[in-house]
Amino acid sequence: MLGGGVTFGALALARLGVRTGVVLGLDAEAASARELELIRDAGAEIVEVPLESGPVFTNIETLAGRIQIFGSRSDPVPVEALPDGWSAAPAWVFAPIASELPDDWVDVPSARSCVAFAWQGILRELVPGERVQPLPPGPSPFLERADILAFSRHDVPGDLPLEQIGAWVGDSCDVILTAGLIGGMALRYRAGRIIDMRAYPSVPAVEEIDATGAGDTMLAGYVAARLVAGDAAGDLGRDLYLGASACSLLVEGPGMDSVPTVSQLRRRIEERG
Repeated sequence: MLGGGVTFGALALARLGVRTGVVLGLDAEAASARELELIRDAGAEIVEVPLESGPVFTNIETLAGRIQIFGSRSDPVPVEALPDGWSAAPAWVFAPIASELPDDWVDVPSARSCVAFAWQGILRELVPGERVQPLPPGPSPFLERADILAFSRHDVPGDLPLEQIGAWVGDSCDVILTAGLIGGMALRYRAGRIIDMRAYPSVPAVEEIDATGAGDTMLAGYVAARLVAGDAAGDLGRDLYLGASACSLLVEGPGMDSVPTVSQLRRRIEERG
């Protein structure tokens, strides 16, 4: 099964009505995955980058939570794979799964582009055949370029001071820290300092069946709200509410089939008031 932040995020953005292009590194097996057709059917344009080896993970669900075993490393996805003209896109979402994006990708978006970064994909220690372990967070060109940074409370140590992140991001960065059923936190960093911090609630799902891709769908919903409504989307936390609503629909079914459409999202928002 094809998964990862870029596939969930691209499908979510496309189904929410955002014009979407996705650069996707694929090995021979992944190139035939049915999930690619889901993304295309939603209207997204896919640029397939052939890889000798793509990232492979095995997820094992236990009563104590998910155990993830790393299978194989990914070849890097080269910047040269980007089609002409795409660098002028108004928004970007960088969502690596196994550090497969070279740092020179951060120089591709224009200065006017809004860049979102899913941090999880570079916070993993990956040894083939062994359980995935967390890597200590630290500086990265992707963090420094990000206008929006998203990660889960499980991605970083519980004792990481939130003020420390200010030393790693650029002059202006909005941070989404997700925390599953309890919602999460939204933090605004300016010139390395936290100038605003607030909790946001989750949107209850009818039933949670599969939480895979929840954070990626949350980020996609947040970015979609910003693209449609601009800064006004942040009024009263509407961007966070849209992202959390999309996330609540995603977990109600298995895999990428449950990524919500814009009509499903509209009904969920109407139902929850």
